[in-house]
Amino acid sequence: MVAESDPSNARLRAPQDRSTLARLQQILVLSALGLAIAWSLIFWNDSPLLAVGGAALLLVGYALVLGLEFVAVARVNRGDSVPAANAATLLRAWWGEVRVAPVVFAWRQPFRWQALPDVSVPNADPAQPPAVVFVHGFVCNRGFWLPWMQALRALGIPYTSVNLEPVFGSIPAYVPLIEEAVRRAEALSGQPPVLICHSMGGLAARAWWSAMPDAAQRVQRVITIGTPHHGTWLGQFSHVPNGQQMRRNHAWLETLAEREQAGSDAPYERFTCWYSNADNIVFPASTALLAGADNRHVPGVAHVALGFHPRVMRESLAMLASAAKSPAERTAA
Repeated sequence: MVAESDPSNARLRAPQDRSTLARLQQILVLSALGLAIAWSLIFWNDSPLLAVGGAALLLVGYALVLGLEFVAVARVNRGDSVPAANAATLLRAWWGEVRVAPVVFAWRQPFRWQALPDVSVPNADPAQPPAVVFVHGFVCNRGFWLPWMQALRALGIPYTSVNLEPVFGSIPAYVPLIEEAVRRAEALSGQPPVLICHSMGGLAARAWWSAMPDAAQRVQRVITIGTPHHGTWLGQFSHVPNGQQMRRNHAWLETLAEREQAGSDAPYERFTCWYSNADNIVFPASTALLAGADNRHVPGVAHVALGFHPRVMRESLAMLASAAKSPAERTAA
């Protein structure tokens, strides 16, 4: 088992004492609950149906928004290089996202984001897998990764994480936060870590990679899950800096790609990109791929659910185990 945080190793511990996003989501969740209760009490005597319907709309109205996203997915993915999902598949993906979204955004991130601290006790055994750096996505915090953290603790694999703030800042501004987390991870295992990133987190990792001249020597692999590497159709509706940077053909994305390609003939050979034809945030689906990367398709899975899909977790954890082998063992395999 991975050791819990140790005050004697404070220099290795992430600054996880604050999360602006957690406070914001706490306010939103508690306000929605309060309004739903108040609405029910006010209208119950006049119309129980109106009371229940209004409360339900306040609590599960997000399902309607998700439904509109999947309608857009069905239209925009037509003609994409990734085969489009049919209506039944999208309906199942919608239902899966309806179930997982409140667990993440109304429970783990606002109330459980500090439940599992970053590992602070080094394990420099070269036979063990390298440490992991978790980089979350847009409007998320480290609480997103709780299932992964539980899995790594069970396997004895150390990890660090970040809270990308300001929440609506520019993506390149997150580079120092990732650099700090990478340094902590290096100290934990004595070997280059693996970055596991969801959504916008993959772009933040690429921004870090392109900003660090020795990044290729300091990281074994970058695993991105549902990352809009080439922007997303939904980005056109954003009015905040990091959301705008995820628009299709945005100048920042194009400049980032040019800088990466100028620095290497195969800039993405250490990237694994998970993507889905039912991703309701990153679409067209092909925008989550990188040329020359290990691109892995998980059909019929929505954006948040993709982050916890059994195959994604199983195969990503297997990559960690493979990274612990010696160069000779990896060649033989």
